[in-house]
Amino acid sequence: MTLHPFAISMSASVHREAGFIGGVSGLLWASGPDAVSYLQGVISQDVEGMVPGEAARSFLLAPRGKLEALLWVLRAEDADNRVGIAAEASHLEQVRISLARWRLRVEVELEPDPREVFDVWGPSGLDAADGWRDENGVLTAELRSTPVRRCLTAGLDRADLEERGLRPLGRQAAEAVRIEAGEPRMGVDVDSKTIPQETGLVPEAVSFTKGCFLGQELVARIDSRGRVNRNLRGVRMLGGAVPPAGAQVIHDGKTVGTLTSAAGNLALALIRREAPPGAQVMVSWDGGEARAVIEQLPMTDGSVSDGADVAL
Repeated sequence: MTLHPFAISMSASVHREAGFIGGVSGLLWASGPDAVSYLQGVISQDVEGMVPGEAARSFLLAPRGKLEALLWVLRAEDADNRVGIAAEASHLEQVRISLARWRLRVEVELEPDPREVFDVWGPSGLDAADGWRDENGVLTAELRSTPVRRCLTAGLDRADLEERGLRPLGRQAAEAVRIEAGEPRMGVDVDSKTIPQETGLVPEAVSFTKGCFLGQELVARIDSRGRVNRNLRGVRMLGGAVPPAGAQVIHDGKTVGTLTSAAGNLALALIRREAPPGAQVMVSWDGGEARAVIEQLPMTDGSVSDGADVAL
């Protein structure tokens, strides 16, 4: 592949300056007198225990405990008792349908936010340090502050963001940032067969003290009695080769995983526990192979290598 040096620099520079991309995330609102209590019994986060203005991860699980969606929850304090639900834009309508499926004699409405939503990675001029805000037609929410800051904004256009010193991220550059940060994509890195503990996000996304929620039994049973055989891991190539998604990860002569997302020298994969972080592996695909190392997520040390095809 032909490399774009500026693009490589852009993917790593989110540690020092911010970039934005649209069309990745979508936002819907649950509102009405029963919005908080309804979501409390459906999703895995303790919505009632969240401080107004707080943003937190959550899962939407199937009744048997497998993943349906990866979510961020925005707890509001206003007359409509609103709760924001952020998810991948491509899955947002399915999230709305799934959440609506369990409504029975409750007053809650689920409506998409019509504003264009942008993901912002890295330090930025977006002020959400004291909790997310939705003022004057502009929403700003900080989803994660370390190791790389990620914000969500709606109500600003591209010109507004550029005026604030943010730079556009191309799809491949954004993929490199996401992979390095260890943020899985639903339907790509994880899917409806994935057990929540395999994602590594359970400590952030699940409350084990709030009471019952949809799919709780499997999550609680694994937490108290067992362990999973696969975990979402980072895979860092040690040479200059650039493997594609779908490449096989081989450890001690056995296939222990398949690359699900790849950008340059970094990739994500669900890896069997026989190859823990630090294990040396081979990555093999039609026409090539490369040495690699399994890494704990996130891999945010700014070291996307010159093998990264992350053109803007």
